[in-house]
Amino acid sequence: MNGVGKTTTIGKLAARYRNDGRRVLLVAADTFRAAAVEQLELWAGRVGADVIAQQVGADPAAVVVDGLRAARTRGSDVVIVDTAGRLHTKKNLMEELAKVRRVTARECPGAPHDTLLVLDATTGQNGLQQARIFQEVLEVTGVVITKMDGTARGGVAVSVASELGIPIRFVGLGEGPQDLAPFDAQHFVSALLDSETNANPEQEGPMNCKGPTVSKRV
Repeated sequence: MNGVGKTTTIGKLAARYRNDGRRVLLVAADTFRAAAVEQLELWAGRVGADVIAQQVGADPAAVVVDGLRAARTRGSDVVIVDTAGRLHTKKNLMEELAKVRRVTARECPGAPHDTLLVLDATTGQNGLQQARIFQEVLEVTGVVITKMDGTARGGVAVSVASELGIPIRFVGLGEGPQDLAPFDAQHFVSALLDSETNANPEQEGPMNCKGPTVSKRV
């Protein structure tokens, strides 16, 4: 979706792989916004990853093909594709995502090995409908919940995981390269229940407005 922190999440994922000693190539398939390409290039330079990009307005699927072929030539271990944010109600844009998936599978049998849906923790129940439609089009394998460093409690994570069976893989906790943590379900639920209890006006003591405090363990 638009503005949820996809490109930032990709930069953080790239940092994790680079810390493991892997060669990472980022593909700038969000060709709608010049700023998106520039942001991905900044992250690539920041974490030591390669990046493949074309001009604004290029066919995203064509950029992905270039990226995968470059990855083979360069001996990359990991390829991460950044796609444009879009409303799940826009059929033509969803079809474009499906095309990206098809050309990925054609260029690299078995790919994409992971398809991550990035959701903002402040998203309400509309996030469940978003996830449902993206799941139908792309076979989403995991969800990343961003902006968990704010006041949101991230309740959408519970709905997505329980109703759609899509695992929550990571949570975003800030803007730095290391601010991405594996999702800890037990810790999350405990913090969520604590915040609900503290928000109850019948309970004694100050209200806790911080929401779940998710471990930054990486």
